[in-house]
Amino acid sequence: MNEDDIILMADASGIAYYGMNKDREKFIYYLEAFANLVAAAEREACAKVCEAQDEYGWQQYADAVRARGNA
Repeated sequence: MNEDDIILMADASGIAYYGMNKDREKFIYYLEAFANLVAAAEREACAKVCEAQDEYGWQQYADAVRARGNA
C-alpha cells in the first residue's frame, strides 16, 4: 500500500474531507501511519487464525502473513 492508495481510500471513505485542506503533509503522514497500524493488526489477526489451525501444519502460512509486513 503506497501513499496514492491510501489517499484514494481516504477519499472513498470520506475522511479526506476532514484533513486534506488543512496541513496536507501532516494529514497524509498521520493517515499513512494509521493505515500501517490497521494493516499490521489485520495481518496479525490473520496469522493467529493460521496458528489456530496448526494441527494442519499452517504455521508456515502464519509466518508468510507476518512477513508481508516486512515487504
